[in-house]
Order: sequence, then C-alpha cells, then structure tokens
Amino acid sequence: MIVYGLNPVREALSGRRKVLRAWSSAPLEWLGHATPATAEELERLCGSPDHQGVCAEAEPYPYADPAELLAPEDALVACLDQVQDPHNLGAVCRVAEGIGAGVVIPERRSAEVTPAVCRASAGAVEHLQLARVRNLADWLAEAKQAGAWVYGADADARVPYTQPDYSGRVVLVLGSEGRGLRPRVADGCDELVSLPRRGRVASLNVATAAAGLLYGIVQSRESALDRGP
Repeated sequence: MIVYGLNPVREALSGRRKVLRAWSSAPLEWLGHATPATAEELERLCGSPDHQGVCAEAEPYPYADPAELLAPEDALVACLDQVQDPHNLGAVCRVAEGIGAGVVIPERRSAEVTPAVCRASAGAVEHLQLARVRNLADWLAEAKQAGAWVYGADADARVPYTQPDYSGRVVLVLGSEGRGLRPRVADGCDELVSLPRRGRVASLNVATAAAGLLYGIVQSRESALDRGP
C-alpha cells in the first residue's frame, strides 16, 4: 500500500506496520533516507495530487481482532454499518483514535483501509484498533453477550443521546450515508439515540454525527466520575 501525505507517512513510521520504502520531493529530517522524486512522480506513485511531497510503501493494513476491542471494562467501540465513503471512514477513525475508541466495519459493502482513508484520518488508522467482521448484526449480538450496551444513531429517535448511562462497555452504531441503519442492525441495538436538531437539514454527515456522539459519551463518563459515588 502506498501511503501519502505528511501526517499519514509520519504516523505509519511509528505505527504497527513496516514501511518498506519512501519517496520525497525534499529532505525531511524525520523521514530519514528517502528516494528523491518530483511532484509528478509522487502523484504517479500514489495516484493523488494530495501527497504533500512525500509517500511511502507500507505493509498491508493490520486489522485488529474484533474480540480485543471489547476486552476493557470501559471499552468504547464505533461500528459503521456499510459506510462506503473513504473520507467518512477516515474522519471517524481520526475521532475514534483521539478518544481511545475502537472501530468495527463489515467486510462487505463498506469502505476499507486504503491510502485515501489513511489520508483522511491524518494517519490515525496506524494507531487505531480497527476490526472487520463478516456480519455486523451477529457481532453486535456477541458484543451484548460480552456485556456491552449497544446504541444506534438515528436522526428520528425519540431518545436524546444525553439520556443513557454510558458506563461499562459501549458500542455505538452509525448507519450508511444514504440509508442509515439497516433494519436488522437497528433491531440489534438496545436503544436508538439522536442528536438535537435546530436547523432545517434532516440529518448530519455520518462523520459529524460520530464526532458529536462519541465526544458526548466521553463527556458523560467524565461527568459521572466527577460526581463520584
């Protein structure tokens, strides 16, 4: 995989997979030895003009074991139900890594980790626990058996996202850009929750909704700790 952009390449160098080779249009102290290349050569290598003067060949992306994401007693996992836009996947991964959450995506009809996703995540995927599962609805059932509460994001849900108790293991499920949550996935949730809407737009972009909900969950947990027993 050819990773491109300053942050994606920098994070790949300190991540879990090995960087095999790098190219750069100018010397970069943190990059070390790199093959000199023009901007045009870099664009041909990575297939994008957004390389910022550097790209690197890395090993295939190392997906995590889905069971490991639920190991901590306070695990927080974002599940994406057939989100196919790589920029949305990358943006969600960037938020999730920033708050210490994991991400689960289905193996089919979903964006996977590509150079574009690495770029959109600003390299966050290199440090993130990101797992793929064959069947998302079945995995949600397994998450419940592991003691997790499963909440689905639905713009029309009557339960505000501020209402649930987010202590313990929590899984947040967000639907695809056009269809939202599939019926079987929605049925597998313990509760459907919504963000407040004050304007005229019917729904939020999935990455925006993920950021609002995930940080809301973190804030709820921190407020509970501040209140104490």
